[in-house]
Amino acid sequence: MQAYEVPRAPNQTVLDLVTWVQRHLEPDLGYRYACRVGMCGSCAMMVNGAPRWTCRTLAETAAKAGALEIRPLRNLPVVKDLATDMAPFFDKWRRADGKFHGRAAQDFAAIAMDAPGRAEASAGIECIGCGVCYAACDTVAALPAYLGPAALNRAWTCLNDAREAAPRRHLAAIADQAVLCHGQENCSAHCPVGLDPAGGIFGLKRALLFGGNV
Repeated sequence: MQAYEVPRAPNQTVLDLVTWVQRHLEPDLGYRYACRVGMCGSCAMMVNGAPRWTCRTLAETAAKAGALEIRPLRNLPVVKDLATDMAPFFDKWRRADGKFHGRAAQDFAAIAMDAPGRAEASAGIECIGCGVCYAACDTVAALPAYLGPAALNRAWTCLNDAREAAPRRHLAAIADQAVLCHGQENCSAHCPVGLDPAGGIFGLKRALLFGGNV
């Protein structure tokens, strides 16, 4: 850890502070960001022990006694300084069979707004893969092989898609994983876009219990 003193300014974000340190004090500081407006999620870091998007976190709000402790996202390999390797995170999406299986030559599918599963599929698909829920997950911390909330949320989204041609493939891919969730719901509590991956995991558990019926 390295301590820095930075100037305070109104409406300053944590990402603003990290950028100021890189530009004025530590030119080789490694960190990641892209949009700076809460759209890409690539600026996620641990801020005073909690995973957050640093571009949307006000320094004044997050600071304790005028200080911030900023670390790379938990549960992921560190590339350099505050930048983590996201490859294991997305590898687990693939292990969860987190892709849509369409039917051959499928025409445009009109799904009614009140169709079963429509709300769950529409909500879960808004995940942008920032890794905040993954960093918040204590089960991942204890069991590194655990797929994690984002991958399981993706499986839940595909399972509820009325156009999905192979829903049981998703259940088979996560059958030994959903049950590992302890139900602490840290993932849902920290999701920056307000998704409920814990609810999706509970849904997967129900589907597994009742033979695939969600």
